[in-house]
Amino acid sequence: MKEGAVTYELGFVSDAAQTVTVNYDGIVNHMKKHALILKPKFDCVIRLFEEELGEAAVLTWSNPKGGYFISVDTTYNCASEVVAMAKECGVLFTAAGSTYPYGKDPENKNIRIAPSLPPVEELEAAIKVFCVCVKICSIRKLLDKN
Repeated sequence: MKEGAVTYELGFVSDAAQTVTVNYDGIVNHMKKHALILKPKFDCVIRLFEEELGEAAVLTWSNPKGGYFISVDTTYNCASEVVAMAKECGVLFTAAGSTYPYGKDPENKNIRIAPSLPPVEELEAAIKVFCVCVKICSIRKLLDKN
């Protein structure tokens, strides 16, 4: 057995015990390589949120240290409007509220951003569109209040 590998016996599959060997060192090394690909994409999104919306107080976001998503909350409960407006501009995001059971966010504020697929250049353009949509939808909500 290789160093860093663990063998498990699975006796519940059938009468004969079966073994599975997991190479944790290999998994850890693979995930480190994966992180090198994802980090610039996550950094791009966070940087643009800070630059475009940091002082506007219309959006809050997570700054994950791992995983595949950035969770954002619109301040003025306009997540579905933001996603729809971005779609009209040609930019698709995960459906608003998709992190909630049955996709129903009771406050209509949460959007899950998945920056892992597009190249950084396309991601940057998409997030700039997203930020403009957040600003417009937030302004509309504020004007509706008055």
